[in-house]
Amino acid sequence: MKTNYACNHFAFAAFLAAALLTATSLSVPAADARAKPATLITNTRIFDGQNEKLADGMSVLVEGNKITKIAKSIPAPAGATVIDAKGKVLMPGLIDAHWHTMFNFSPISKTLGSDFGYLSIAAADASRNTLMRGFTTVRDVGGSVFGVKRAIDEGISEGPRIYPSGGYISQTSGHGDFRGPNDVPENAGTALDYQQRIGHTLIADGVPAVIQRTRENLRRGASQIKAMGGGGVSSLYDPLDVTEYTLEEAKAICDVAKTWNTYVAVHINTKEAIKMWVEAGAKSMEHGFFIDEETAKLMAKNGVWWSMQPMEAHGDDAFHFESPVSTAKYLDLVSQLDNAIAATKKYKVKTAFGTDLLFDGELAKKQGKFLAKLGKWYTPYEALKMATYDNAELLKLCGPRDPYPGALGVVKEGALADLILVNGNPLENLDLVADSDNNFVVIMKDGKIYKNTLE
Repeated sequence: MKTNYACNHFAFAAFLAAALLTATSLSVPAADARAKPATLITNTRIFDGQNEKLADGMSVLVEGNKITKIAKSIPAPAGATVIDAKGKVLMPGLIDAHWHTMFNFSPISKTLGSDFGYLSIAAADASRNTLMRGFTTVRDVGGSVFGVKRAIDEGISEGPRIYPSGGYISQTSGHGDFRGPNDVPENAGTALDYQQRIGHTLIADGVPAVIQRTRENLRRGASQIKAMGGGGVSSLYDPLDVTEYTLEEAKAICDVAKTWNTYVAVHINTKEAIKMWVEAGAKSMEHGFFIDEETAKLMAKNGVWWSMQPMEAHGDDAFHFESPVSTAKYLDLVSQLDNAIAATKKYKVKTAFGTDLLFDGELAKKQGKFLAKLGKWYTPYEALKMATYDNAELLKLCGPRDPYPGALGVVKEGALADLILVNGNPLENLDLVADSDNNFVVIMKDGKIYKNTLE
């Protein structure tokens, strides 16, 4: 009996070790055992992401995945790739703080009706396009993106760094409830619907349920938690005026995130909902089209971020929906954007830029153009700082849950080497970022060159 016990104990220990190794690989990029060659960029003008003035006539040395030296003149290490920038502007890789890797490339009806395997392959393919638009990092705020993230981190696929939220947590009849019209009342013990089974959305009602779902997301490797705190556009069962979750439920979600030393981002719009979720402890308000001066002042006082999206009501870049209910909601929201921006600027609310380009592959191609739209309200410097240095500050609120330790959104010694070389000066002409094909001549992520048209 002792021999059997010892064998069984050894087998269990081996199984546990393998399980822990697998779990770790979901959230930590695999180390590349091969030494990456050095890259030296010479004769460049640097926008460092933080300061408005360009540093002229500089050289930047990248070794491995980090910037190791910035100076007027740097000798080229043996075997280094040397890129003569010829006076072009070098800047940090762009960051989209509100992106959906799994949902940006096909209509909602096709997305919700597709097999998860197909969606993951399509999402990995679309992620390369995201990277080639110059977005070297995204904060994914909803969807079961862990497999795609792992494939990118391990070099199986190409794409941006992904800060994953995992499945968004929603109440019944909330923004994450995409069940059919006759799927409620829910019968106890009934199997979860497909979107919940694959982890795109997690419906939870009551304090114990939201605690469990939050912990499940963190267990899977979420760097931050995404909760649905108010009515949404693409969902059909929640009018815009609805505040989703009670204070007790909202606080439970935020408390769990806090125990994991990270934070909660909330889909939200109305001032009533924002007030409640600020009280609950959420740190990032997504969308927030109905922000007024009172809520902006409250957010600024509590150090709460506004993650905004520069959307338009009409024209070629307006969102289009299969449901007229969603179209009406969208028009209602976007009509309030000017007021929200004015209020947040007045009270100096920390502001992040994202696109939220959903269910439309053609619109997703305009990711850079949506960044350029910030020029309606912000200077080119303010917009570019928002899409680099400021967005990185928001992402780093995840603390020890950070899947990519190191400085992002900046060009400085010791920072992660995510860089774009621009044919022109985006601080003078923000529209340059709208056409990455012609204006981004070099794109580097993690020290690897993915595009170089100067050769």
